[in-house]
Amino acid sequence: MSADGVRGDEVPPDETADLNGAYPRLSPEQIDILDRSGSRRTFEEGERLFVEGETCERFLVILRGSVVVVKGPGSPDEREIRVHGPGRFLGELGLLEGRAAFYSVIAREPGEVLTLPVESLRELVVREPGFGDLVLQALLVRREQHAGEGVGFQIIGSGYSADSRRLRELAARNQVPYRWTDLERDPGADALLSRFGITPGETPVVLWGGRHILRNPSNGELAALIGLPATGVPPDTVRDLLVVGAGPAGLAAAVHAASEGLTTAMVDSVATGGQAATSARIENYLGFPTGISGGGLMERAVVQARKFGAAITVPAEAIALRESDGHYVVTFADGTEAAGHHIVVATGARYRRLTVPGVERLEGTSVYYAATLEEVRQRGNDPVAVVGGGDSAGRAALFLAGFAPRVELLVRGGELGASMSRYLVDQIERHPRVEVRPHTEVREAHGRNSLEGLTVEDNRTGERSRTQVRALFVFIGVRPHTGWLKGTLPLDGRGFVLSGPDAVASTSPVPRRSLTPAPLMLETTLTGVFAAGDVRGGSVKTVASAVGEGAMAVRLIQERRAREGFGTP
Repeated sequence: MSADGVRGDEVPPDETADLNGAYPRLSPEQIDILDRSGSRRTFEEGERLFVEGETCERFLVILRGSVVVVKGPGSPDEREIRVHGPGRFLGELGLLEGRAAFYSVIAREPGEVLTLPVESLRELVVREPGFGDLVLQALLVRREQHAGEGVGFQIIGSGYSADSRRLRELAARNQVPYRWTDLERDPGADALLSRFGITPGETPVVLWGGRHILRNPSNGELAALIGLPATGVPPDTVRDLLVVGAGPAGLAAAVHAASEGLTTAMVDSVATGGQAATSARIENYLGFPTGISGGGLMERAVVQARKFGAAITVPAEAIALRESDGHYVVTFADGTEAAGHHIVVATGARYRRLTVPGVERLEGTSVYYAATLEEVRQRGNDPVAVVGGGDSAGRAALFLAGFAPRVELLVRGGELGASMSRYLVDQIERHPRVEVRPHTEVREAHGRNSLEGLTVEDNRTGERSRTQVRALFVFIGVRPHTGWLKGTLPLDGRGFVLSGPDAVASTSPVPRRSLTPAPLMLETTLTGVFAAGDVRGGSVKTVASAVGEGAMAVRLIQERRAREGFGTP
């Protein structure tokens, strides 16, 4: 068949096979859809279609010829990863967000490509559901596979360093592939540092392609290197809505506000997706009967928000909120500011720390507060324990059971179903590698550099025993991200933001306005400042509830705007 369409049986013998849906071949009909928004051009042998470290700006489909994906071209670490021919499309997840490429693509022979601007691709992903699902699924699977292929930048540091953990968390939470070199465990680490003239005291360092070296960079510096949208919201622009927090509630608010024509900006201190993005699989979210990964669900939401024109900035850590000339200003840790006539606080919450002897020194090396592929890669095939009795703990246990030979689920209560969805309980009870231990609490973690075991106690009898696990995953309730709001908004005894009647009844010494009528359901004591999702006191801590509150906040903002003369709801 011609370049206008490639039959599935016309596969070059040396072309990489599709791997779990990562490299589908587009049909003639799908290529026709792309043709309406794109253009065609030829390429010559040896031409670089993508360049490692440079921003991806176009979606490419091979029509004729073939290309090779190369890591570190021209460097001592150069390696060919795979070959693609007609019908295949190039790129990975960062393509949708304008991030830097994590590898180069070089023409192996002359040919032709169909090229499409990234903005047009984002619109197609949302407008053509079938095509969008195909592309998003492929890019998400590619991202997971890239993590094991050595592509991306390299972090060199100590596994016991807080700065090393900070950089690794930023990369992992933004689903950016990277390589980790541990100074204490990798025998080649010292030689690698010497090669670049770096001393151990300057670590952690970030290396990319032999061209970029960052010594203990800030989150913003690393974000700029890898192409995250790290530039602040223009300070002289007052948006209709500023959303602080890019988890399910924040993303829902951004999508609905931007789709209604409100100028919208959203910021987050770490990454889009929030805690939900760390969930391996969500099976009770409406519209996904076979389940969907938290990362996949949140990535679709990011695409939607960008499609409608919402500006997204990460990382940007909010540290203060104040009123100024009839609007609100949020100040960030780097000294920049952003302004909005209305604010949605959706900063969510993180899992509480487990405070027992031995845990703190092992956090980040073998004690974790998330269960993703990042943690799995660190632990290999070790037996693990999960602490908690809620849905997050249940999902983590099932996910980890796909890799670990044994997963012990340590539950303080007696009935697993008391705080966990029934569908998770049923799956856990049937899984041969998950052992549920009710009435069990951790009393001590053992191990100097890495977890070697736990002392646990039966809280009915007081009897203690030792369990041999090599990693601990903790999901024991959440702590809200509201330290930056103390003295500004009313908070309950646990630090969650109060809204509606609860805000009015609060005795917190915070600024108040006389609202007529009383504050709207999700509104705080400041007119036009709303709280949504896990950060709000009294909210149901689920993805579905957070999404609903984000959408509801926008509807209430429209009502507030109508009362204040901004427009009609």
